[in-house]
Amino acid sequence: MLKMLSTQLTGLFLKLKEKEELALEDGARLLAQATAGEGKIYFKGFNEMEGIIHEAIEGAEPMAHAEVLEQTNMLTHTDRVIVFSRFSDTPEAVSLGQDLMEKGIPFVSISAAKNEDKEDLTDLADIHIDTHVIRPILPADDGKRVVFPSLIAGLYIYHALKLTIDEILLENE
Repeated sequence: MLKMLSTQLTGLFLKLKEKEELALEDGARLLAQATAGEGKIYFKGFNEMEGIIHEAIEGAEPMAHAEVLEQTNMLTHTDRVIVFSRFSDTPEAVSLGQDLMEKGIPFVSISAAKNEDKEDLTDLADIHIDTHVIRPILPADDGKRVVFPSLIAGLYIYHALKLTIDEILLENE
């Protein structure tokens, strides 16, 4: 079972690198604007995706100029926001996205796009990065599927963004 899990996760990481490379670069450029200027990068995670915020703020290598988003009325035009949710249609995340869009605050969203015909983060965000985690990845003995690695995919994307932001800032020094 561990071999199957490792294979599936490796496949997910390769898919993210292949399909989301441009969105990762664009997202990092957008977020780096805050760090290069006088702004901050605010993080908001919903449900299990809050784990990424802990990594970004309190982890071994926290992101520079990063803070937890508590409320949107304190944001300025120099700030950027990054929103993590399991799915692109998570109601609270969509509501936040609508608020940010109305206030003109650029933001990046990270979630699994469901490709449904209703407004979601893929429509609202300046840059959307798809986790490609729509369902569990491993078949279980009873025919069901298990292991829903949305947080793992989100952490991978976070670290890819952080590395790219750090490279951008180093080049511009």
